[in-house]
Amino acid sequence: MVDAPTPLEDARALSPEYYSGQAQFDFDQQHILATGWQIIAPATLVSGPGDHIVREIGGKPVLILRNREGRLNGFYNVCRHRAGPIALCDGKGAKRLRCAYHGWIYDLDGQLKVTPQMDGAKDFDISNIRLSAIEVAEWSGMIFARAGTGPDFAEIRADLDRVAPPASLDGMIYHHTCTYEVEANWKTYVDNYLEGYHVPVVHAGLNALIEYEVYDIDLTDWTSVQSAPMTDPDLYGNGEARYVFLWPNTMLNILPGRVQTNRVVAVSDRKCVVEFSYYYRPGEEKKADRDDVFSEEVQDEDRMICERVQKGLDSGAYTPGRLSPAQEPALWHFQNLLRRAYARQKAQST
Repeated sequence: MVDAPTPLEDARALSPEYYSGQAQFDFDQQHILATGWQIIAPATLVSGPGDHIVREIGGKPVLILRNREGRLNGFYNVCRHRAGPIALCDGKGAKRLRCAYHGWIYDLDGQLKVTPQMDGAKDFDISNIRLSAIEVAEWSGMIFARAGTGPDFAEIRADLDRVAPPASLDGMIYHHTCTYEVEANWKTYVDNYLEGYHVPVVHAGLNALIEYEVYDIDLTDWTSVQSAPMTDPDLYGNGEARYVFLWPNTMLNILPGRVQTNRVVAVSDRKCVVEFSYYYRPGEEKKADRDDVFSEEVQDEDRMICERVQKGLDSGAYTPGRLSPAQEPALWHFQNLLRRAYARQKAQST
């Protein structure tokens, strides 16, 4: 039975049964992660015609590229012949797309153009054969995509514009990306991100930089934002830290002079990878090395606690505890979106 969403003042955490098992992992991949708009990469990686990136969304291989007219296209990275990969890795300036399995060739808009050694195939007409498309969008120098159906990006963008105003991202230049492996369910990592309750206990260095006592939380339909004043004259400067979450697996950490984006990629029911990208305003990138060191420290602390929490969820000794109305509204919001998704699927299967 799926727990029904409850008012925040009555809320308990999500049941541990949703944090393990192949069936649950498969559901999350197909119905939540594949269908949700998420940051895939900085737009600078596909700035010119034929530039392309290879990623996965909800376990589905995808290919995103810029066509000759400058339009962004997204496709499943799956040839229409026998499911071979169209591209094996990111690249620049491709004139065409050539399947790495049997050499079928497509143009940059996904239209099949060349099929070697298919002359004897009866009634074989390539004019109506195209790569299967996915939805893509650009926002504030970042590429978003999904491999399923759901709310239009215009609806998502309206929420993003409210909690992460484009003016706060103006002038940000992509610098680099790191990845972190965490031996925990993807939801365990997201849960941890969505509350500052643990910051004074787990993150001594981070806690010294933010004014935890005035931590603020705001919710929209598809996003949440946690914010607090930040005082750090050496690395970040003075300003506000805004930790923005976009359902189901994207984060934007908007800090003085920089933005960090996270995409949480589910690998198995007990493992995820976090793609962590850095953007800076001109002049601030000189602090990137120190930024890396500090971010690595915070990520190591989060990795440690998430992996321990996952063991607790798997132990059989845990039953869902009460949530803090003051510190866990964003977590409550996320888990209620999960509950609704699980309830819809259960209703459809009965």
